Amino acid sequence: MPDREILAAQIEDAAEILALQKLAYRRPAELHNDLTIVPMVQSLDEMEDDLRSQAVFKVVEEGAIIGSVRAYVVNGVCCIGRLIVHPDFQRRGIGTDLMRAIEARFRSADCFELFTGPKSIDAVRLYEKLGYQRCDRHLTEGDVELVFLRKFSAKRDGR
Repeated sequence: MPDREILAAQIEDAAEILALQKLAYRRPAELHNDLTIVPMVQSLDEMEDDLRSQAVFKVVEEGAIIGSVRAYVVNGVCCIGRLIVHPDFQRRGIGTDLMRAIEARFRSADCFELFTGPKSIDAVRLYEKLGYQRCDRHLTEGDVELVFLRKFSAKRDGR
């Protein structure tokens, strides 16, 4: 198996992560019949802002970024977003490793929350496998349904 590392992403990674994000979100956008979802239309400047304001991890294999995730904490809630894995590298545990890295980085949070589209069945299955539970549904202004999932931290559970 090739060497694979999870590292903190840097500003210099913005263009490569953005390109990967658009590739990884293409199928979910098509499933939900909305190619204008935020991950598909995010600009390079916005990506750079995310890198400055959030913890962003990347997975690097043979010099290429093949996965990423980002998060920040507000009022004890770790808000996780944009878990992405290159389509050619999915189902190899990379998403699980990225989620565990974010949870470890923010272990002092009370809970972890994220959202996805209801038709992103593989994503929902992954999150549920990692202990996340559906906690809410929401319709955006464009009538796109989002499923919110939450996981309470070991800290909150007294572990």
